[in-house]
Amino acid sequence: MRIYPTIFRVLFSGMDPEKAHHFAFNAIRLTEKVGLSSVARMICSPDSSLRRTVMGIDFPSPFGLAAGFDKEGAGIGSLADLGFGHVEVGTITGAAQPGNEQPRLFRLVEDKAVINRMGFNNDGAHAVAPRTRAARMLLNRRFGAHRPVIGINIGKTKVVELEDAVEDYLISTRELAPHADYLVVNVSSPNTPGLRLLQSVESLRPLLSAVGAEADRVAGRHIPLLVKIAPDLTNEDIADVATLAQELKLDGIIATNTTISREGLTSDAFKVAEIGAGGLSGAPLKARSLEVLKVLRAKVPASMAIISVGGVTTGEDVIERLQAGADLVQGYTAFLYEGPLWARSINKTLAKAAANGVSLRN
Repeated sequence: MRIYPTIFRVLFSGMDPEKAHHFAFNAIRLTEKVGLSSVARMICSPDSSLRRTVMGIDFPSPFGLAAGFDKEGAGIGSLADLGFGHVEVGTITGAAQPGNEQPRLFRLVEDKAVINRMGFNNDGAHAVAPRTRAARMLLNRRFGAHRPVIGINIGKTKVVELEDAVEDYLISTRELAPHADYLVVNVSSPNTPGLRLLQSVESLRPLLSAVGAEADRVAGRHIPLLVKIAPDLTNEDIADVATLAQELKLDGIIATNTTISREGLTSDAFKVAEIGAGGLSGAPLKARSLEVLKVLRAKVPASMAIISVGGVTTGEDVIERLQAGADLVQGYTAFLYEGPLWARSINKTLAKAAANGVSLRN
């Protein structure tokens, strides 16, 4: 019997979504503070059969937590204990910023979806850097050679003009790259004005070139670099990004971010319209995210990693993405609806499938 849906209905469904997020996140962090980390690890650690090497990095599971849940690197250790193979922190900007005005997070429970217009609220790269450094050391002590991986997702500070975006991304790169296992350039959130214009090949080329070179320089090692794209790009634009990624020798692409589309929702149309602007995530994104994955996999070599995210809820969803060509899979929105044992459930499904001879690769 699944208990969490009842907990969600009784405790969280009537609570403001952003307050509920902070409540749940603080509860997860509390388990670490009161010494329950070892219990969580014992219950949730992925089976060793799920380990894989992607971008030269050893991941304990192909399933990880997407950027957006831990925006500031405050709970990496607690989240790693829940069984995620990697935790992607962010989006982090060069300067601290409060994000957009509240309310800015909305549930569409009927669709198992969320609309957000958070606006990259975070403490800024300088404040987040020591947290990620400490988290790496913590995970090394707790997990040893097979520790969960830390990704860091960086974006543009809202007040910075587009023509100054490269230098703004470099501020974050200098602070954060030394503490990242991989680095993600986010140019696809719909909630920072003008940001998605950076997805054009003409804008992406100088940005990604500069960030990649600077990341390796300040870290003194190669930091795998990925770009995160929107599901709202045309397939032709996605093909162009794939070509550019190969030209620049990027390590991977993350597909996809949230969508500005509202197609296919079962939630009341008036309610959706009343919510207004923002990026939609969750189950309604499943079909398009899978389609983008297939387009990319057909365009890039097997050596280039694809991390698939969008509409992932079950272990079967993860298997479908892996078999369609994803090297890794991320989730986020379903975490809000499925609860703290979500990653454990997915890892158990993956391990059982592998034991029964089901391929977890393309």
